Amino acid sequence: MTIHSQAPVVVGVDGSATALDAVRVAAREAADRNRPLQVVHAFIWPLTRAPLTPAPGAPAGAGLRNQAERCVAEAVAEAGKVAPDVPVTGVVVDGAPAAVLVAESRDAALIVLGHRGLGGFAGLLIGSVTLQVSARAHCPVLVTRGEARADGPVVVGVDGSELSTAAVGFAYEEAARRGASLIVVHAWLYPTPMGPGDILPLVYDPEALAEESRRVVAESVAGWSQRYPDVPVRQRSIRGAPARVLVEESKDAQLVVVGAHGRGALGGLLLGSVSHAVLHHAHSPLVIVRDAA
Repeated sequence: MTIHSQAPVVVGVDGSATALDAVRVAAREAADRNRPLQVVHAFIWPLTRAPLTPAPGAPAGAGLRNQAERCVAEAVAEAGKVAPDVPVTGVVVDGAPAAVLVAESRDAALIVLGHRGLGGFAGLLIGSVTLQVSARAHCPVLVTRGEARADGPVVVGVDGSELSTAAVGFAYEEAARRGASLIVVHAWLYPTPMGPGDILPLVYDPEALAEESRRVVAESVAGWSQRYPDVPVRQRSIRGAPARVLVEESKDAQLVVVGAHGRGALGGLLLGSVSHAVLHHAHSPLVIVRDAA
C-alpha cells in the first residue's frame, strides 16, 4: 500500500455526538500528519427510495438531503475549531456507509470512525460497518473512543503474520510521531493452527509455547528498532485470551494497533469475536491495519 503525500484523513459522520468526537480526533490526526481532512456522510436514503425533498408546507431547510448537508457542515465547522490550519472539505455521498468508506479509503491516508452513533454510519458501527470497512479498506482504520489521550504508550498486537508486520511498522511510525514508547504484545493460550483443518495436539508444553511466543515478538521487531532508534520498546509475551490481553493493555495506552487478519487466536479471529470484544471494551482508540505500508 502506497499512500501519496496529499492523501487526506477521512472521517465518517452521522450527526451523533460520537461522530463529532471522531471529527476532533481526525482533525488532530490530519494536523499532525500535515494532511487535509475530508468529512464524509454516507447518504443511504436514495437506496431506499425515501422522499429526499421537504414535504409540501414543511419549514425551510427540512428534508433528508438538507439534514445530511447540515450534518456535514457542523462537522466541518467543528474540525475548523480544533485544527484551523488544516484544509477541510465536506461531502455527502450517496450509498451505504461501508461501501462509501471503502471507496473513500482508496485515496485516503487514514479512515477515522466513531465507536458509536445514530443510524447510517453508527447504528451498526461496532458491528457490520466497522468490520466491513476494516476488512476491505485500502488504508488503516482508526476507531475512536471519545477524546484521544496524549500520554501512554502505543500498543501493537503481533502474531507473526504478514499483516502483523504491517501493524508493527505502523505502530513504530505512530510511536515516533507521538513521542511515545511502544509495547509489542503476543498473546497465547494454545498451539497456533498453521492452516485450515490443522489438528492441534491434546498435550503440549506451555514453556515451549512461551518460548515460541517470545520468538514471535523478537522477530516482529527485528529491523524496526534500527529504523526508529529513538522509540523505547518493550516486548511482551503474555499467556491469555488475545482480546482480553489487548483490552487490558489498552487501559494505559494512547493507541492500540492490530492487523486486520492474521493467523492464530490474535489474527485469525480479529474481524470476528476478538475484534468485537476489543472494539466494545478497549479503553483507547484502535487502529486496524490491512495492508503493508
